[in-house]
Amino acid sequence: MMLIGIVGKPNTGKSTFFKALTLMDVLIENYPFATIKPNRGMGHVRVKCVDSEFGVKCNPRNGFCMNGTRYVGVEVMDVAGLVPGAHEGKGMGNQFLDDLRQADAFIHVIDVSGATNEKGEVIALGAYDPANDIRFLEEELDYWFFGILKKTWAKFARMLEQGNKELVKEIANQFSGLKITEEHVRAAIEGFNTNRPAEWTDEDLFRFCSRLRKLSKPMVIAANKVDKSNGKENLERLKKLFPDYKIVGCSAEVELALRQANNNGVIKYAPGENDFEIVKQDLPDKLKGALDFMKKFLKDFGSTGIQEIMDYIVFDYLKYIAVFPGGTKGLVDSHGRVLPDCFLLRNGSTALDFAFSIHTDLGDKFIKAINVKTRQVLGKAYELKHRDVIEIITS
Repeated sequence: MMLIGIVGKPNTGKSTFFKALTLMDVLIENYPFATIKPNRGMGHVRVKCVDSEFGVKCNPRNGFCMNGTRYVGVEVMDVAGLVPGAHEGKGMGNQFLDDLRQADAFIHVIDVSGATNEKGEVIALGAYDPANDIRFLEEELDYWFFGILKKTWAKFARMLEQGNKELVKEIANQFSGLKITEEHVRAAIEGFNTNRPAEWTDEDLFRFCSRLRKLSKPMVIAANKVDKSNGKENLERLKKLFPDYKIVGCSAEVELALRQANNNGVIKYAPGENDFEIVKQDLPDKLKGALDFMKKFLKDFGSTGIQEIMDYIVFDYLKYIAVFPGGTKGLVDSHGRVLPDCFLLRNGSTALDFAFSIHTDLGDKFIKAINVKTRQVLGKAYELKHRDVIEIITS
């Protein structure tokens, strides 16, 4: 199961971001370390639904469908805030890093308005440079990786040079608890002296760990609180300072308010859209004012940024595709539900991989697959495409 970690220093809006994605009840307070234990819930990514192509209406078993857009579940985790020196145990550092082991990617939530200092304490608007947060989190994560490898590197490197170990495989084993593969290690180690690892300096080791971290734990920067007076200016500056990162201006507070208003029947709003419809009349003036503000925000920024971040990290960074299973009657499952499921799989997954992802028995008894759109018969090695509808035939 894919897991996205929501990270950052305390009091930047991480928990609000998490609640906006999941609508779970979590503690949201204006002080450092309001979050102690990690919160887990289900966010969603957007996929154009295939139901209209068949002239039917889908009945999602999980997630939901709005205006022809399927919202497919992705697990997200909000962890304790990180402060400088976390890799040395400062703040909630050790717990924070341990909680992140199984994350496939990170969303780094920063306060782009610069109204919280490095410890997460509230200060005057613009009194702190949010660029510092991007730099310090990079450093903490790199030192985390470095600490894991450094503990056994000297002994490990000697064994490698004696021919008792295989470098890529053994490094991957060292990081196996972090979902790091041999492919990640092989890409990160390119250009290093693999014949004499015992001669690697700490600087070499740190540089390798930094590269491995970037390859194995991709990160999007959520520039939260962009609606503040200095938000746009800081956002553009950060994009120039960190061109290698995807940095998205966002407002978790606005997204949360929109989703709650939609659930309460005040408005009709689809996450990620640039507008909403007010459906409840005779609203209090205070609520009307809030809705006017949110309409202007969406007009100025195109969206709240929250859904854009989720879509980008899953489909662009992690390279997942969405595949719909067909049933024994083409689109209907055994309970009469039309297109009830949508699965997220790594790009390059095959029809057999898809069968196993649905159920082990389907993989074990796989005979063939059928492309429900074209009725083409497919073998187990068929490479799936985004928005395929696939029926699995078993023995």
